[in-house]
Amino acid sequence: MSNGHFIAIVQATLIVLCTIGVWHYSTSNDESQHSGNLVVVDSNDIEHRFEESPSRVVITNTYAGTVMRMLDIDLDVIVGASGDFQDETIWPEFTEIPLVQLSAHSEIDFEALLDCYPDVYIVFASNGMVDTGAIRDKLEPVGIKVLALDFYKYDTLEQEIAVLAKLFGKEQEAKEIFEEFEEIENMVEERISGIDDSLKPNVVMEHHASLTRDPVVLTGTSQWTDIIERAGGINVFADLPGHTTHVDMEAIIDANPDVLMFDGITFEIGYNDFDVDDKCGTHMDFISSRPGFDDINAVVDDRMLIMAGEFAGPMMIHGLPYLAKYFHPSLFDDVDTDKYLDDYFLNYHNAERVGKFVCLSSGD
Repeated sequence: MSNGHFIAIVQATLIVLCTIGVWHYSTSNDESQHSGNLVVVDSNDIEHRFEESPSRVVITNTYAGTVMRMLDIDLDVIVGASGDFQDETIWPEFTEIPLVQLSAHSEIDFEALLDCYPDVYIVFASNGMVDTGAIRDKLEPVGIKVLALDFYKYDTLEQEIAVLAKLFGKEQEAKEIFEEFEEIENMVEERISGIDDSLKPNVVMEHHASLTRDPVVLTGTSQWTDIIERAGGINVFADLPGHTTHVDMEAIIDANPDVLMFDGITFEIGYNDFDVDDKCGTHMDFISSRPGFDDINAVVDDRMLIMAGEFAGPMMIHGLPYLAKYFHPSLFDDVDTDKYLDDYFLNYHNAERVGKFVCLSSGD
């Protein structure tokens, strides 16, 4: 047999073996994706089956990390994360964790992700800046379950917490969390239940995209509308289509809101942030200087506020009393709303609450 024939036979054999290997991997992976008695359904209505609780998890955002802490899930299962966990004062466990992407909204370093050998990758379910379907198409075929959970929508927060609770055997912890949520919600509801709609403040909530464009407002499908309404306010643009939408300046002027709110996710406020450059004040001065805005009730009465990104995450229910008191101070005069925020950080993060969480145009 010539060397050429021998080499050809070896190459053919290798191709056959590789093909068999790929087939075996694909088949075994497909079986693992559809086997197991531990079943959870994520917020994309995708069913995931597990033989046992996952031991290698990659997470992309602090909302998911926060819920894992709230449920007392062992964070040693986290084998990769995004740069959103860079603050060592609140996330010391993540200082040595491999970085798989710069932020929850940035490009994924798939090589770094695969090097983590995760069982599960937890990602946003419906965030417009994250293509969850495309991520699933890339990762599911190689054996990584893509668990889509938001943790930033009021009406699905408990349902999503329950998913992680079931996955990690923390149902009792979830029950205690839900009882605390109910207590807070009932306290607020009892105080505002008798308020006539005519006494509820009309609110315009602007998205952080308004910093660089014409006004972008949050509509009825946004999580902020749920919070505003539960706090005793009315989102005047709740009926507009979409999660966010552009409106003309005149639309806000015509609405003449009693309160102007702004999503603070791009401001340097929140845990361990203090708005040292007074970007909040600069922004509210800019809003006040918009043509025609000097006659809007919210500007005249100094009722503009910027709320930190934490209020739009798992902390939203603990932040509900703060907003309710802002809308209806006389009804919550005896309620220490800061204590709810302090308790949230002490109980769930084992940390003192430090930082500026709300900027007010009144300066209070």
